[in-house]
This record gives sequence, C-alpha cells and structure tokens, in this order.
Amino acid sequence: MSALKPLDELDTHAVFNQPPPFEDVNLFTSDLALREAVARAGGAGHGARLVALGAKAGSAEAIQWGVEANRNIPVLETHDRYGHRIDEVRFHPAYHALMRMGLESGFASIAWTGEKAGHVAHTAILMLAGQADSGTLCPMTMTYAAVPSLQAERAVAEEWVPRIQVGRYDPDFRPAHEKLGVTIGMAMTEKQGGSDVRANTTRAEPLAETGWYRLAGHKWFCSAPMCDAFLTLAYAAGGLTCFLVPRWLGDGTRNAGFRVMRLKDKLGDRSNASSEIEYHGALAQRLGEEGRGVSTIIRMVQHTRLDCVAGSAQQMRAALAQALWHTAHRSAFQRRLIDQPAMANVLADLALESEAASTIAIRLAQAFDEDDPVARLLTPIAKYWVCKRAPGHVYEAMEAHGGAGYVEAGPMPRLFRQSPLNAIWEGSGNVIALDVLRAMAREPEGIDAMQQFLAAQRGKNGTYDAYVSAITFKGVTEGSARQFVERLALAAQAAVLFAFESPVADAFATLRLEARGMAYGAFDAAVDARAIIARAMPAAA
Repeated sequence: MSALKPLDELDTHAVFNQPPPFEDVNLFTSDLALREAVARAGGAGHGARLVALGAKAGSAEAIQWGVEANRNIPVLETHDRYGHRIDEVRFHPAYHALMRMGLESGFASIAWTGEKAGHVAHTAILMLAGQADSGTLCPMTMTYAAVPSLQAERAVAEEWVPRIQVGRYDPDFRPAHEKLGVTIGMAMTEKQGGSDVRANTTRAEPLAETGWYRLAGHKWFCSAPMCDAFLTLAYAAGGLTCFLVPRWLGDGTRNAGFRVMRLKDKLGDRSNASSEIEYHGALAQRLGEEGRGVSTIIRMVQHTRLDCVAGSAQQMRAALAQALWHTAHRSAFQRRLIDQPAMANVLADLALESEAASTIAIRLAQAFDEDDPVARLLTPIAKYWVCKRAPGHVYEAMEAHGGAGYVEAGPMPRLFRQSPLNAIWEGSGNVIALDVLRAMAREPEGIDAMQQFLAAQRGKNGTYDAYVSAITFKGVTEGSARQFVERLALAAQAAVLFAFESPVADAFATLRLEARGMAYGAFDAAVDARAIIARAMPAAA
C-alpha cells in the first residue's frame, strides 16, 4: 500500500519520472485476454463474481496483505508454554485475509457445486487471487483438488466434500465438524523417494474392519500443515494405498500421532508453511482399495497440475502488468520506455507469452468441465511448458524495470522467487515429459483427441499448418521427450489462440512457430507490437 502524500521535493533533489503505484486496479476488467478466454470457455455467467474479486485482489489493501504475509512468515510451535505437544503453525493476520478472499470467492468450492463452467471459474479465481499472493494458493489448490480423491470412498466423501463445497474459511484449529469450512493438504514425498512415491517407507496397520489405520513413517514435504486433513500414501498389506489423515478425530481429540518436525526455509512461497512431518501411529481413513493408492491420488494430481498451469500464467500476467505499467510511466532519452522500439518488441513478446499461457489454462479448465479426452495429454503438456516459461518471463519483466526491479521494496523479487515453483511441484520437467509418453502408450485415444484438437484450427494460418504437419507421435523416446512435448505445447497454445479468435494468434504463430532469436524481443518479423501492447495494458496509462 503506497504512503499517503509522500514528499517529492527533498533537500537535495526533486523526485520525478517515477510511475504511480500500481494498485486499486481491477485485475479482471483490465485483463482483456482473460476476460475473453473465460467467456469463450463458457464462463461468462461468472462475470460478476470475477469482477468483484478482480477489484479486491488488485486493491491497495490486498496488495499489502501479500507483502505482510511474506514479510511475517509462518512460525511452528511444537509445544505450548506448559510443555504440551500441539504441533501448530501461527500465521500473520494478512495470511488469513488472503485465504478468506480466495476461498470465499469460490476458489475451492465452485468447481464442485454443479454450476456451469465451474472449473473455468475456479481457474480464473486462482489467476486473480494469486496476483495478491501466490503462496496462499497452495492450501486452496489442494482443497479444491482433493475432492476427486475423497470421492474414492463414499463415507469419507459424504463427510468431507460438503465442508469444502460451502466455500468458507475458518482459521481456527479445532475439530472439522465444529468449523464453518475446511482445508485439505497433501503429504506424499519422502526423503529417499521424491517423485518415486512407490519408494515410500511409511506403513499402515488396519484397525479391525473399521476402515481406519495407524500410520508410521515420515513425509519430506507436507504443505500447509494447519489444514484440517491430509491426503497421504502408505503401504498396507495390499500395497501402496491412499489415506486421509485428519488433524482432529471425531471424538474431539487431536490426532496425536501427527507430528510437525520443522518448517521448510524456501526460496519463495514464503507465506505458505511447507513442512516435514512424521506419523507416530497417526490415525487415518483409507481412500479406495488397498494397493490402489497411486490411481486414487492421481485424481488429485490431475487437478493440482491444472492449478500449476494457471498459477504460472497468473505470475506471467502479474509480471507483465508491472512491466507495462513501469515502462508506460517512465522516460529515458526523451521518450517513454514503452515507446522505444527495442523495449516495445520485448513487451510485445512478453504479452504474447502471457496471453498464450492464460488462454491455454482457461481452455484446459474447460476440458475439465466438459470431460474432454484432450485433457489427458493437454494437462501434462501445458504443465510442462507454461511452468517452465514462467521464470524467464518474470526475469525479463524485472529487467524492464532496470535496477528498480531488483530491490525488495517492489514486487518483482517476490514474483521472481515464486516463479520456479510450479515447474517443480507435482512433477518436475522430466517426470511430466515422461508422463506424456506414458499417457500416449496407455491411452491411444488421447493421441486421437490431441490430433483432432490441433487439426480443428488448420486453414487459419500457413505457419501453423506447416508446424502441425511436421509433428509426429511416433518414434518418441525418453531422450527426445522434452523436445516433443515442447513442440506439442507451442502447437496447442497456437491452436487455442486461434480457436478463441484472439487477435494476437497470427503474431504468436509468427514469433513462436518460425525461426527467430532466443531472447524475448529478439525478432525482426513484422508484427504490430503497438497493438499487442495496447491489448495487454492493464489500465489506461
């Protein structure tokens, strides 16, 4: 939040040639690409909700919440003053304000309440709320994504899903049945296994025929340990199995075997508490059959990957908006930065990248709403590419600020530290690229769906037609998987831009599907940089 009437006439100099604060901007109404994509994907009926959230998330107040939640990071208290074990994490009030803004806008609930285009609305909500703070997206995303896995066990779903559907935030640490709403976390990876969850060593022992088990083991990453329950994996007699571990039990007592060992000291995502935990006989309910843990948890993972795509897209949009705002209000060599040809090329290139990322995120959400088979391949393809593009994009937007972009008083360092996370979370690059290959081998209908998806936009642009014609789904090896997925991702982004009738679709085909320089702005193709920039400008400048 900017200071009230700061002094600009100082003893030694006057302060001028500085942009006004980028705040109190409606992040939805000022993002033409997002508005159009939501409408094209069937989400126009959610307009009022998104306009309201856009105003809130772009307000000076919410921007300050993001600053404070990252400045005052979570603190773990394993014991109270008397020595009782409590395993609780304390957050700054700004964290709770951000959580309330997101969850009560429908972040975790709207996709599961039967409303039309619920996943599209969810994705747009994420892309707005995340611009105030990305760290708080983690517990909200996991709560949203947990629903399909919870539904693997009817009794568990009947108890927990309605608590998500109410769309309320209740920060109190108390039994779930006493709360207005709940959040759900996830604890999967272990020190020795990482992405290879089958290398887990956590064990589950059943309690008679109750559906409850006792867990013994550890988890190297447990995000948001103050959630009300966690999806986790452990080996039962029948094999690797999915479980729900509540923090409180039905009788109103704490689940004593859930121990938070420490919080992670991370590069970014600092408002969110990521932790290491141990299970010392923690009680858990089975989700799905014994031995079906991976197939049960993958229902959640598919949805968290959607949010990885959307999360990186919102980071790109936030970085682009900052760069456009700064360069539109700062001059050098007698011209505004934004009017100088070299800068205009960089900004136009960044704008194309941002719109392509936002649009494919919304189109992927539409595929979730419509149970479109293209989602099976499009999800890992988009997750791989959009998440990988975010750090370079945010860096280039930072460079557009010059030295001012590198200081902690502004938003760019926090954006930059956050930008690598989504490419690591829910499967790093190699894991995701190989997942595309596995999906092609196991579900050939996914190949047909992707080929039809790309073919539907033929005839609109010659460069696109030639690029798609050169893609072959045969002979792809593990060694060539990254290059293959990259080509598919670029083709898919172009296809969505053409399908949504974006006015930048032809420019994207020119600058992404033809030969050019490697850096942003390194091209000599004839594209209308001014028009691209004007479309992306977040507010009248």
